[in-house]
Amino acid sequence: MKLLKPVLIVVSSLFLVGVAIVIGTYFYIKSDLPSVDVLKDVRLQTPMRIYTQDGKLISQYGVKRRIPLSLEDIPETLKQAVIATEDSRFYDHPGIDPIGMMRALVNLVVTGEKGQGGSTLTMQLARDFFLTREKRYIRKIREIILAWHMEQVLSKEEILALYLNKVELGHRAFGFGAAAQVYYGKSLNELTLAQVATIAGLPQAPSVLNPISRPERSIARRRIVLLRMLDEEYITRAQFEEAAAAPVTAKKYGAEIDLDAPYLADVIYSEMIELYGKDEAETGGYQIYATATSDLQAAAQYAVRRNLHDYDERHGYHGPLQQLWGAEKEEAANLDGEVLDNQPWSEEKMLAHLQQIRTFESLEPAVVVKVNERDIVIFNRAGKYSIIDWDGLDWARPFINDAKQGAAPKTASDILQEGALILIRQRQEDSHWQLTQFPEATGALVALDPKNGAVQAVVGGYSFYQSQFNRATQAKRQVGSNIKPFIYSAALDSGYTLASIINDAPITQWQAGSGNAWRPENSPAEYDGPIRMRVALSKSKNVVSVRLLRAVGLDTVAEYLSRFGFDKDDIPRDETVSLGSGSHTPLEVVTAMATIANGGFLIQPHFIQRIEDEMGEVLWQANPVYACDPCDEVSDSSANDVAEDDLEALLAAEFGLDNQQAEETTPKPVSEKISAPRVISEENAFLVAEMMRSAVQINGAWANRGTGWRTALLLKRKDVAGKTGTTNDVRDTWFSGFTPDLVATAWVGFDDNNRRLGRTTANQNLVNKNPQKYNYIGNAMVGSEAGALAAQPAWIRFMKVALADVPEHLLPMPTDLVTQRIDKSSGKLTNRTDKTSMFEYFIQGTEPDVFVSDSEISNSDSDSESSNSQLEDIF
Repeated sequence: MKLLKPVLIVVSSLFLVGVAIVIGTYFYIKSDLPSVDVLKDVRLQTPMRIYTQDGKLISQYGVKRRIPLSLEDIPETLKQAVIATEDSRFYDHPGIDPIGMMRALVNLVVTGEKGQGGSTLTMQLARDFFLTREKRYIRKIREIILAWHMEQVLSKEEILALYLNKVELGHRAFGFGAAAQVYYGKSLNELTLAQVATIAGLPQAPSVLNPISRPERSIARRRIVLLRMLDEEYITRAQFEEAAAAPVTAKKYGAEIDLDAPYLADVIYSEMIELYGKDEAETGGYQIYATATSDLQAAAQYAVRRNLHDYDERHGYHGPLQQLWGAEKEEAANLDGEVLDNQPWSEEKMLAHLQQIRTFESLEPAVVVKVNERDIVIFNRAGKYSIIDWDGLDWARPFINDAKQGAAPKTASDILQEGALILIRQRQEDSHWQLTQFPEATGALVALDPKNGAVQAVVGGYSFYQSQFNRATQAKRQVGSNIKPFIYSAALDSGYTLASIINDAPITQWQAGSGNAWRPENSPAEYDGPIRMRVALSKSKNVVSVRLLRAVGLDTVAEYLSRFGFDKDDIPRDETVSLGSGSHTPLEVVTAMATIANGGFLIQPHFIQRIEDEMGEVLWQANPVYACDPCDEVSDSSANDVAEDDLEALLAAEFGLDNQQAEETTPKPVSEKISAPRVISEENAFLVAEMMRSAVQINGAWANRGTGWRTALLLKRKDVAGKTGTTNDVRDTWFSGFTPDLVATAWVGFDDNNRRLGRTTANQNLVNKNPQKYNYIGNAMVGSEAGALAAQPAWIRFMKVALADVPEHLLPMPTDLVTQRIDKSSGKLTNRTDKTSMFEYFIQGTEPDVFVSDSEISNSDSDSESSNSQLEDIF
């Protein structure tokens, strides 16, 4: 007792001295304290989140994970847990807790150690925002002063909300909204009491108390939090016992991604970095909404991946990744160089090995444990056994090279042995497992709205996680016959018509400079002689394109192509430009095609619809140019936002009230549309689209079909136009097509631009299984790869989804066009109404004025009905 009194006097004196120091320091540093405005407008370092147009999260960028929440959105249980554990007198003190500080001071005197006690929620918040965690007396003094100052300018609710959103909680989670997602993959209001208590105990030491890294310590800390809640009478004894006994359920979760679309997200991320800089973009809490919708983006991703599997599998099987055991592989070595014996592996050993295998997208590794006559039994990474039947194996002829495959297998043992490490994928159409391999070819697809350039989907390759190179926006490849619609457009501007006759005959051009002859050839090398321009484009006649170029003039064509947005530096200045020797990205091609689809306007592609801050306030809204002139209608964003007060004005206008009254009350558009520049006439665009419609339709005999005829069979629509594209030696294949409301371009090739896509021979297994599909689409196709075989299936699969619920939409004929009945062979006027004639469109004043003679009429262009058996619905 004698010693206690002096100790208390010393402690009290030190406390009073400390208070005096704090007060003095406050007035000394008062001018350096953060202003009220700074405190009320604290920027939380919130990651950038990217959504599809319909609100599906596709990616999140930023080191710190944070999900800002208002105090009303935070469950009362969590508030109670945090206050009970960290600062039970939070609502009673002015930011500084004298009792807690006295306790910490006594602990310092008695033990000589600086502990954590005495810090209120406000002091912790002051330290996290404005100070460091170093344990120095001057820092503690500044912390106290800042806490008291914050309590003067902020309400308790504002301080609590900032704390709950700011505090660090481990695994890069900042704030409790992020912690709930990181540890449990849930929102805060979905957590149990045990889970709430777990994350409420993290602020003291998130690295050593979190339930993933230190589950035992987390349980002990959770018990302390629950005891504090029980002491404060926030929970009952029964709730305490149930929560304290609950098992640890935490594991690390990634961002709450609704649709993984990394190529789309990366384009938008790059644009945000360019606009705001990396640090600001990643921590400014921006919420970006793409122009693409989740359903179209998902459809594009599936279409590209499935198409690449189809291409790869029809060229043969490269064999298993590895032979883990087997009589013929006694001396084989595994990935670590360990010599293998001939004994089958245990499940534990197979499972451990499968966990090491890196795969992409829907591919999964598996081990063949049994080979039957027409099926195999596999063991997968999930530790389960499955069967792959003959339908999932029969494609696997041996790969010899890109142009040659081995014989079709007859039994499963012709393909695999027990102990083979393979890749498998689950087919979307029937959920059955199929043997597969990683596609060596790659592809891209980009689709946009031709009216305003809003990108509806973009895929830059098979897997972003295997290659971040976005082939849709970055890969400049030769476009082949995809250039021809623009050559034909130039010809129309030079006086040609859809009925003009051009000679489809071989060309030999001597080149004095090289001493060689240039001989452009059709593909296939078939020549029809005199041919109408509409038919020539539908059949993609190479020599006709060259002849049109010569008639129009090389310089004129080069300038004309630049109108459609093609970079002038990428346009070759020789006659090969007419065959697509120029290299352009799929995004450039689809933008140019949009000009034809929208009636002649050059729109600008854009990926971002709007940018919001973390609280949902719109910071920026896209204001694209539109394919209209004049654009005097109400914009889409405002057309549906008619205020109730404006209804009378609309009714007045409808029922003829005086103009003055209507003018005073009729709502005005929120924003006016900006007209895109017109680069070709409406009539020209309509006529080119008509020729491209012929390229994807089957009109009568198979001999008259266009190169994209599979579109007609599989989409069964008349408002679709398209064009195939194949380059020399089949290094690049394309298909571009559109309706008036959607335009898309697909490309397939190798990243190695010297490698050819090759050809495929008949797989008798697939022919026998489905002769109707044979040579139409999918793995059964035969012959040299081309735009129609390699790229078009991806485009069709995408469009089948995109147009599923969209009615046919044919654009009206421009007023300056007329129709005349012509003879199919000569393009001249005719009075006949049989199969030798047809109606054709002409710009007024360009229609023919000569009638065909009887001697010129030929039945060779017969449109006799063919047996167009419809394909099964394999898309």
